[in-house]
Amino acid sequence: MTEQGMLRVAIVGTGAIAHAHAGVLAADPLADVVAVADPNPAVRDAFADEFDVAGRYDSLDDLLAAGLVDVVHLCTPPGLHKDQAITALRGGAHVVCEKPPVLSLADLDAVLEVAREVGREYAVVFQQRTGTAVGHVQRLLADGTLGRPLVGVCHTLWYRKQEDYYAVPWRGKWATEGGGPLLGLGIHQLDLLAFLLGEWAEVDARAFRLDRDLETEDTSTAVIRFANDAIVSVLTTALSPRQVSYVRVDTSLGTVEVEHLYGHDARAWTLTPAPARTGGEPDAAPSSWALPADDEPSGHTPLLRAVYAALRSGEPLPAVAADPHRSLELVTAIYASASLGRPVTKADLAPGSTLRDGFLHGIEDLRPA
Repeated sequence: MTEQGMLRVAIVGTGAIAHAHAGVLAADPLADVVAVADPNPAVRDAFADEFDVAGRYDSLDDLLAAGLVDVVHLCTPPGLHKDQAITALRGGAHVVCEKPPVLSLADLDAVLEVAREVGREYAVVFQQRTGTAVGHVQRLLADGTLGRPLVGVCHTLWYRKQEDYYAVPWRGKWATEGGGPLLGLGIHQLDLLAFLLGEWAEVDARAFRLDRDLETEDTSTAVIRFANDAIVSVLTTALSPRQVSYVRVDTSLGTVEVEHLYGHDARAWTLTPAPARTGGEPDAAPSSWALPADDEPSGHTPLLRAVYAALRSGEPLPAVAADPHRSLELVTAIYASASLGRPVTKADLAPGSTLRDGFLHGIEDLRPA
């Protein structure tokens, strides 16, 4: 960091998601994007021209060798994240990494160990945790204002075509994407669900290949029991033409719902009190349930703002960027349960477990012959 508090930033990978990062950073007067790296010169230079970035490199190694940066943003394919994160951390930079962070819990352990060793931060982009509304609802659930969580639903019903989305060479393959829609798409809603309900206890799941020509699944189902004994049904797919992301939690006092696609604001959230009697009309919602009038949507803006505030102050990462293990544990447990044909518990993923080494591949192929 410079004496004036300016953070020098590099973005590695200049595809679509990098634009979200660069747009937020451009609005931060104390963040200076000084370099980008991408092996594709045409894509890299077009991006650098758009955001007026002087430093342009073929690789992260070349970028780090050219001079110091304070923060490296990884907007690269998932299979590259572990090695790139460790390289950037050892190069003296904090790291902001797009999801999924890595391809196994063991890889995440390795990255976090290096971050602790060198005294740098490793923040993962799970932007569904952010926004005024979700912060308000999370607090109401955590302090018991909404009652005891009982049951819920977590749906990622998205649509990805074979001929464009899965034509990208690294997608749909275990070695390069790490998993299918569960890891690449559904992890957003799983992360939001875990942000609302806390730690999980047990997962019972199945994974299917129903239509797309992939190595991985295109659809998965799971039942998650959380540590607070709430039971949530999870459905994740890339086969739903009418796309929706939907999380619902029914508590002893009411129902919390958020329905959106790629981001939410207060209009996407509904809090419905339980009726005073069976079959009756819902009671009026208590004033404490009211969503804040000063609303900010979820997204990269509130997440990166909170991360950069922590980096400048030296404080720990905020809740919206901490604990990257939660959603990755759920993904690991779902794949493991589907493969092993039995429920998987939190204890099954304890340090030293071989299940931490990667995602199991127990996919039921139900495509027509």
